[in-house]
Amino acid sequence: MTKKAKTARNATLFALTWPIFIEILLHMLMGNADTLMLSQYSDDAVAAVGVSNQLLMVIIVMFGFIATGTSVLVAQHLGANQDEDAGRVATVSIIGNFIFGLFLSLLLFAAGPAILLMMGLPEELLKEATLYLQIVGGFSFIQSVLMTIGAVLRSHQFTKDVMYITIGMNILNVIGNYLFIFGPFGIPVLGVTGVAISTTISRTLGLIVIAFVLFYRLKGRLPFSFMRRSFPSYELKSLLKIGIPSAGEHLSYNGSQLVITFFIVMMGTEALTTKVYTQNIMMFILLFAIAIGQGTQIIIGHQVGAKKLDEAYERCIRSLKIAIAVSTSMAVIVYFSSRPLLSIFTNNEQIITAGATLLLLTIILEPGRAFNLVVINCLRAAGDVKFPVYLGILSMWGVSIPVAYFFGVHMGLGLVGVWIGFIADEWLRGLLMLWRWRQGHWREMSFVRRSKEDQLA
Repeated sequence: MTKKAKTARNATLFALTWPIFIEILLHMLMGNADTLMLSQYSDDAVAAVGVSNQLLMVIIVMFGFIATGTSVLVAQHLGANQDEDAGRVATVSIIGNFIFGLFLSLLLFAAGPAILLMMGLPEELLKEATLYLQIVGGFSFIQSVLMTIGAVLRSHQFTKDVMYITIGMNILNVIGNYLFIFGPFGIPVLGVTGVAISTTISRTLGLIVIAFVLFYRLKGRLPFSFMRRSFPSYELKSLLKIGIPSAGEHLSYNGSQLVITFFIVMMGTEALTTKVYTQNIMMFILLFAIAIGQGTQIIIGHQVGAKKLDEAYERCIRSLKIAIAVSTSMAVIVYFSSRPLLSIFTNNEQIITAGATLLLLTIILEPGRAFNLVVINCLRAAGDVKFPVYLGILSMWGVSIPVAYFFGVHMGLGLVGVWIGFIADEWLRGLLMLWRWRQGHWREMSFVRRSKEDQLA
């Protein structure tokens, strides 16, 4: 074990979180760069890409089946000083998600257009949405490997490396968007197709670089050769035991979002565009809680692996308080800046007014969401992965969707009604997740301990 690896395991929350924060910020900027640049092209193009990205988010969650399991399991093994086991898990996860990614890419390329039709996408948006979905979705296996390698590096606490690569990807993406949307130097203006090509090229180059960094940082700790001797059933089973339930919560969320997007499509293209612009702004509030949650997950994974359970409990509570305070403060600031922020994307006064109202409701929404982003990550890191899924499915499909439909469609409140559904869902789940953490069932669920007992048995 290198000295760097040893000292990395004692990293503070801030040391882990700020690179994750920058990385997530840049990922969001990549999506916002697409939206902002396309808004200069047409509002319809923005709506088309927004709906396609809703489907792509479901695919990304599918990749999380393995990537999430990787993050938790590698962190716990490292905390328990089981470096060889951590290397085997990382190796299996990279190869496994590459194969899985290829399968889903082919499936999305073939079936994506049919899904867009099933969602009732307006005819004027269908062509551009299909082009974007087939290009970005057809190469989404690149994203599957990027996610997995990123999870391995973060679990080893090399969060800065992932951040630097994300910076490079964003720069390339913005340059590509500029070239294909505005057409300088005689380059053809490709609009949505150009944005899709730019996104795919930047991700491909990012994958090449992050693969190099992986082998440099973990030299000798990724035993690819062992997979030639036998099928890695134990490692794959261990990954899926954590990954499938964890990703199930995200999959349920994105599935419910697809249904709610269908409700919004019924409200018209203007409502759909308003949702896209507003949620792009909301993501800048959300990223603080996401970064804190992911940084806390790494620390708690190491602490649980090292059997420092009381320290893990206190770490979660402290992180939650920080996330709530920061998210609420940012939501207030964004609301008072809502009209100038929305004016960056559009000059449509109806969209700006509706978006400002939604950002006011976001002040209530974001503290509830902070509960989920932090506490669910803590439960997952400790091995308590099933409860968030069961509760998530119950709340998202039993609260968020019915409430959004009742107030948004039936009562005619439109997007305000949809946001009421979001608020009810996030607060209910968040408070119940905190109750689960305080109950302490996770103290008996350390995945590393259970794995070793299984091996002995």
